[in-house]
Amino acid sequence: MLNCAVIMGRLTADPELRTTSTGLSVTSFSVAIDRGYAKNGEEKQTDFLNVVAWRQTAEFVCKYFTKGQMIAVQGSIQTRKYEDKTGASRTATEIVASQVSFCGSKSEGSSVGANIANAAQQPASFATGNNSDFEELAEDDLPF
Repeated sequence: MLNCAVIMGRLTADPELRTTSTGLSVTSFSVAIDRGYAKNGEEKQTDFLNVVAWRQTAEFVCKYFTKGQMIAVQGSIQTRKYEDKTGASRTATEIVASQVSFCGSKSEGSSVGANIANAAQQPASFATGNNSDFEELAEDDLPF
């Protein structure tokens, strides 16, 4: 069986770190994701997906991400049942994050997030499209 979710979108609010009674770090946040299509004359629709992150992943999200910032999330889809304030039975569907990543331009988001994104940035030749530091291979040089 396979349960893998990968999403990329913008945080709808600043994530807040909480701690369970057993001392585990946890955060819940929502990611806004534009749909890739729109009917003629209509605006694109947006889906809002709920995400839960635990332990170091939760701490990482709360430390480096803020409202409006692009985030990539990898995890699994889970459902859980709960009772709301009126006592009605509800079902929540959410993504439990196993990994989160920065995405978007380095000018977006907080300066801390931008600094980390800079450290992980690809070499300038990739970013600028300059390929002068690559040498062309002849057919005889290929290993296959």
